[in-house]
Amino acid sequence: MKISIILGTRPEIIKMAPIIRECQKRKINFFILHTNQHYSENLDKIFFRELRLPHPKYNLEVGSGTHAEQTGKMLIGIEKILIKEKPDIVLTEGDTNTVLAGNLVATKLHIKTGHIEAGLRSYFREMPEEINRILSDRCSDYLFAPTEKAKGILVGEGIPKKKIFVTGNTIVDAVYQSLKLAQNRIILKKLNLEKEKYFLLTIHRPENVDNKERLKGILEGTGLIYKKFNLPIIFPIHPRSKKMLKTFKLKIPHGVKFIEPVGYLDFLRLQANAKLILTDSGGIQEEACILKIPCVTLRDNTERPETLEVKSNILAGANPIKILNNTEKMLMRKKDWKNPFGCGKTAKMIIDIILK
Repeated sequence: MKISIILGTRPEIIKMAPIIRECQKRKINFFILHTNQHYSENLDKIFFRELRLPHPKYNLEVGSGTHAEQTGKMLIGIEKILIKEKPDIVLTEGDTNTVLAGNLVATKLHIKTGHIEAGLRSYFREMPEEINRILSDRCSDYLFAPTEKAKGILVGEGIPKKKIFVTGNTIVDAVYQSLKLAQNRIILKKLNLEKEKYFLLTIHRPENVDNKERLKGILEGTGLIYKKFNLPIIFPIHPRSKKMLKTFKLKIPHGVKFIEPVGYLDFLRLQANAKLILTDSGGIQEEACILKIPCVTLRDNTERPETLEVKSNILAGANPIKILNNTEKMLMRKKDWKNPFGCGKTAKMIIDIILK
């Protein structure tokens, strides 16, 4: 059997790492096709190096662009490689343009496809990732749903049950494996931070950073948090966020400390030692839940409703008062929630299913 692992962004590299390691462990014939949708050093190459993953056999170097430009370049590049390599199955993970392109090409070439993290829905069609999720799930032969809730969504959309496998989420595998690699990182010392004496902030989604009022509201909310708790708010700034802050000429509240994007191991250390995380990232909602760190999601919806159900996370949107109030509410909660995303053996389960 030959497996093609198609990825293109930081979260995909992280979540596919356990799959790659499982293939290596079993000496399975596989290759990595990287679209390079994330193309800066700190959002790409550093992750392969830090996570000790093999270099991709193919790199399309697609970079940024409109959705049509990105997806079009990927379709052309991926098709040529899959025709040449003739894999038995293509594996994708998540909800990016890379995932959609990989699944579309493989399906039209009559190559089996497996979609890891299938069945997630925010029910917010303005989010491009939502379209990618839906279309990728419709294309796939094997749908690896992280939870029973995700399976229920797929069944409700008419996906045959025989195609769906509840496996947990590879992010649990990735966090457990990466925590061991991150033990000796000195990022806290470098930034002069102490455990649970800072907040961690990430924002990057277009619905937040491309909307002046929402971005302004989020910043004002962080300012209120600093006034209340007098603790620094560490903000590893995404290139898109940096660009839009400059475009909108927004004032940065006192207490918010910008840093450049960091590698995954450093970021994992920042997450694991934070007092609370404020984010609009889906993956970080999961990681915070696994790490037992309270999370406030700066969105009006989430495709990770399990985090809301176990009460590791709360939705705050972009309203400053709501952001402060929900931060206070999360800090009062006990960190005794149960991780709903599996036990850390998801990669093994997925490869077992494929081989069987």
